[in-house]
Amino acid sequence: MVRKPVVATISKGGYLQGNAQGRLPSRGGKEPPAGQERVVLKKKITLLRGISIIIGTIIGAGIFISPKGVLQNTGSVGMSLTVWTVCGILSLFGALSYAELGTCIKKSGGHYTYILEVFGPLLAFVRVWVELLIIRPAATAVISLAFGRYVLEPFFMPCDIPELAIKLITAVGITLVMVLNSMSVSWSARIQIFLTFCKLTAILIIIVPGVMQLIKGQTQHFKDPFSGKDSSLMGLPLAFYYGMYAYAGWFYLNFVTEEVENPERTVPLAICISMVIVTLGYVLTNVAYFTTISAEELLLSNAVAVTFAERLLGNFSLAVPIFVALSCFGSMNGGVFAVSRLFYVASREGHLPEILSMIHVRKHTPLPAVIVLHPLTMVMLFSGDLYSLLNFLSFARWFFIGLAVAGLIYLRYKRPDMHRPFKVPLFIPALFSFTCFFMVILSLYSDPFSTGIGFVITLTGIPAYYLFVIWDKKPKWFRRTSDTITRTLQIILEVVPEEDCDKL
Repeated sequence: MVRKPVVATISKGGYLQGNAQGRLPSRGGKEPPAGQERVVLKKKITLLRGISIIIGTIIGAGIFISPKGVLQNTGSVGMSLTVWTVCGILSLFGALSYAELGTCIKKSGGHYTYILEVFGPLLAFVRVWVELLIIRPAATAVISLAFGRYVLEPFFMPCDIPELAIKLITAVGITLVMVLNSMSVSWSARIQIFLTFCKLTAILIIIVPGVMQLIKGQTQHFKDPFSGKDSSLMGLPLAFYYGMYAYAGWFYLNFVTEEVENPERTVPLAICISMVIVTLGYVLTNVAYFTTISAEELLLSNAVAVTFAERLLGNFSLAVPIFVALSCFGSMNGGVFAVSRLFYVASREGHLPEILSMIHVRKHTPLPAVIVLHPLTMVMLFSGDLYSLLNFLSFARWFFIGLAVAGLIYLRYKRPDMHRPFKVPLFIPALFSFTCFFMVILSLYSDPFSTGIGFVITLTGIPAYYLFVIWDKKPKWFRRTSDTITRTLQIILEVVPEEDCDKL
């Protein structure tokens, strides 16, 4: 359901439209001067910016604070490093599959768009339903809480930080990210590049001393690397969950495909370069930790990077909280930048309120799709158990990603003549989608209660689809109220529908 603006002040549906230049009409009814730019999302994502979105979103706080989820569920150093490596390779397979999807379906929206293209609107709506209401606000709140904690850490050492102070600073950080992404695509992309270099610098600060330790012969923690607690059928899938979650973020560039310069070249290159860098960084960082910290000490540490830095870097360890805070801010910025495009595309297809598919007349940003996350994230931040919510719905994320990649295989047979500038061997999407579904099944076996609750929450999207999308005989008062709210928000936010969005 793609809407094409006309040269008028009120559209057929009753909403304000831009003029020929994409501007809201002036109060006197006169058109703005000729020569002004059309209101569209510009192609401003270069290769470097694409790499920074992927790396900057994948690398959050986990690798610096608590990379112990994998070790705890594998039981040994050797198996832990194996899982980190295998998860990196599997994530690369998923990323390569998305590279093919992103170059043959040149629309933003990522999972949502691919599921919509292959499996139809119901499953696509369910995907965006759980993403908007729970997954994205909860995930943003979690990474933002880590940002708030590590911003305050240097000021409170060695005392505990008050929870209220953490939440207030977190709220400021979330608001700052939303404002930044609302004001300028270019500036949010530039800041993302800077923050990505900060993340990679922080990882090098850990890897280089670790390599020096290996050169000095500090390999005592690598003797009998596979000895220790035996991993169980219950533990191993959880280890893979932790590992795959740590690599999650490789799909975010596909959320902004329409804004990528030369996507046929940029998307595959950015994905491949980013995944190689992140996989090497994660594995080598864990190796570096084990040159100085034993497996038992790592499991007891609340901030592994700080423990490592205190032993090898002395007073320089004070810089670690700063780097962790910057890393978290980069993940917040990249996640909001990408996911806002998912809501924008879902609205354009008629699955979310129309206001979310409108663009600011001067900033050329999807302002409503960005700020809709703010109140939802604030609610998550100050109420509820965020971690339980994410556990409930972690299966949904991997189920829909697996479904999108399985769609690639379906398209190969259903539409063999489809233009595919980048093509992967079929065993890559087959293995990755099988892994995703296998993890979902094992999660049901290992934690049926949490997975069951997540399944029920996800199913609420089905009645919501029929109520909000299919049912077109809504009461007149409801339609009038909805139209009035949309027009009022258009005036307040200075947004209009995108021009000629069907040509993208």
